Amino acid sequence: MGSSEVGSTGAHTLKQYGVTKPISVAGPTETDLQRTAELEKFLVEAGLYESTEEAARREEVLGQLDLIVKSWVKQLTSQRGYTDQMVEEANAVLFTFGSYRLGVNGRGADIDTLCIGPSYVNREEDFFIILHEILSEREEVTELQPVPDAHVPVMKFKFNGISIDLLYASVSLLVVPEDLDISHGSVLYNVDEPTVRSLNGCRVADQILRLVPNVENFRTTLRCLKLWAKRRGVYSNVTGFLGGVNWALLVARVCQLYPNAVSSMLVSRFFRVYTQWRWPNPVMLCAIEEDELGFPVWDPRKNPRDRTHQMPIITPAYPCMNSSYNVSTSTLRVMNEQFQFGNRICEEIELNKASWNALFEPYHFFESYKNYLQVDIIATDSDDLRIWKGWVESRLRQLTLKIERDTSGMLQCHPYPSEYIDNSRRCGHSAFFMGLQRTQGLRIQEGQQQFDIRGTVDEFKHSVNMYMFWKPGMEIHVSHVRRKQIPSFVFPEGYRRPRPSKPINPQNSEKANTVEDEHDHGSSERKPKRKMSVEDDMKSSPGKRAFVSPTQLKSASPDLSNGSPCSKPEVLCGVIDGTPPSVSSSPGWQTPMALSDLDGSGGRSSTAYVKPKKSSEAPSGPSDQPVRSLKDSSDVNGNASSSNDMEDANLEPVVYKCSTATEPIPDKVEGLNQESEPVLQNGLVDELEKNAALGAVMKLHEGVNTESVQKPVMRLSLTTTA
Repeated sequence: MGSSEVGSTGAHTLKQYGVTKPISVAGPTETDLQRTAELEKFLVEAGLYESTEEAARREEVLGQLDLIVKSWVKQLTSQRGYTDQMVEEANAVLFTFGSYRLGVNGRGADIDTLCIGPSYVNREEDFFIILHEILSEREEVTELQPVPDAHVPVMKFKFNGISIDLLYASVSLLVVPEDLDISHGSVLYNVDEPTVRSLNGCRVADQILRLVPNVENFRTTLRCLKLWAKRRGVYSNVTGFLGGVNWALLVARVCQLYPNAVSSMLVSRFFRVYTQWRWPNPVMLCAIEEDELGFPVWDPRKNPRDRTHQMPIITPAYPCMNSSYNVSTSTLRVMNEQFQFGNRICEEIELNKASWNALFEPYHFFESYKNYLQVDIIATDSDDLRIWKGWVESRLRQLTLKIERDTSGMLQCHPYPSEYIDNSRRCGHSAFFMGLQRTQGLRIQEGQQQFDIRGTVDEFKHSVNMYMFWKPGMEIHVSHVRRKQIPSFVFPEGYRRPRPSKPINPQNSEKANTVEDEHDHGSSERKPKRKMSVEDDMKSSPGKRAFVSPTQLKSASPDLSNGSPCSKPEVLCGVIDGTPPSVSSSPGWQTPMALSDLDGSGGRSSTAYVKPKKSSEAPSGPSDQPVRSLKDSSDVNGNASSSNDMEDANLEPVVYKCSTATEPIPDKVEGLNQESEPVLQNGLVDELEKNAALGAVMKLHEGVNTESVQKPVMRLSLTTTA
């Protein structure tokens, strides 16, 4: 189901895209066309379009790669004793997917490619061993990195300087035709789930292009939103935000809701819609339909794990799955804040109070929090660093989930996707940062004064150090730094940008000083307090208990520092409490950081716990630790994981908002009717159909207790916000 003909007022017939009627079929005004021209000019100047020469280079690379895989299949066919005719007919075909197939790739972007071969050519040996050897012998191929145990097995490399992500799918055909139609369901017969996931990259891209009213408007809008997401730090599937296919699906849904809108209108409506979207209600381009092939599809009625998803964005090709289940409570909060920012700027643009430049203002991450976690990734050389960093980065999402779990959601973690490099180090180095703050509106109560996340960090490091391909020199350090201690290598100019001082209204000076006394712990007027260690604090006040992570505080992960030239004193994230810093009475540790600091403002000296290393400690490596492969985990390409990530984090199921419906709940996903709870509220009435709906009622699975699991109903208010 993609589109249908629906009746409208007058003699006209409108084509319905998606599962509901459009919100508005209004076309652009002259002002809208002018804003669209300005937006397109901005995108061109931002370098989002590749040159004709680069496009030709990509076509040439794809042509050469196509010849290589065809020769590879013919070679295998001959070696396995097939007839000369079979060898002559043996074939493999290349498909592209992702941004390249959608037509929104820019300068320097990689090319996602899928090789489809016959049934007798397998992935494990033929693709990852034989083809790998063939590619490794080509001088055009560099940085060849196979990832066979990933959720979506992939071979990553550069071909004449152009990055390639190559997947493989073996279909149930002896001869693969050159004009193979992968959109047909028969291509999924007798294949395993990794093959289905590999094929669906192309199938989803094709479905998206079929389900949008105007492909060119969709492409321009998607280019714009991808640039915006990167500038605002919310473009990264592997970190727990959204990747390319997620943004494409969100944009496509807005295109369906406003089928006649041009790009500038679609950008504005994008933020208006998703600012008011009631997550975890799903975004769907078409109905979710079962199929006789029996592959699992996203269905919170039947699958308990699907109920834990925070931001479901459902793929349109069978089997329909949630493409964004990496999103956590913390990353969803960050994205909602950024949607609010985008909506506010677009309103100003429509009032001619701002230009498009304002929408793409970079997010100042290092000015947004008082406290940060710094994750340093170290390896002896660039090749080891690339592999090691890919593994660690794929596990960073687990650190966010573990912090949410161990603090019962009272401590928010904002992972930032950007990578930072300290070029002054003598070895390979990469660093990632996470902002920390307490949950907004949290009242500090007795027994909730402190959060000790040292055990959480140790548990995370232990899981990272179980990397199957670990080598000596691969190290990871996690430290707590204050805003004023952010290292200079994270700033493009090499130094911190000065913060503008905020003028104080003389009439409110007394009130302003009071607020400063409450929140600015660096104030000289604040009365000093004696700082107690965790142990002293718990002894002196039995009712005041620390919020301690369930894992042991003593690290079970291998100590990789070893006094190497690249290492530094191990810095662990300590107790986060509600008292100001002073000299710690706990031997061997510095003072903990205060919970009251985690409100996103101010900054002062570091209070991380620093555990000094003893010279007598014997270095240890991960050789004596349990070995864990890349299998069932997020891969280095950011593909979603099939591991027990949610179980590890002990996430509570999401309760789906519902209303009492007077009619029987339908078996299939479809639009809401007038007797369901209103979906659109408070504003833009002139744009809305009386019974327009942006979501779907889904039938509960038989046997599910309807008192504990509610019916999912999309509720969306399109009221604009200031």
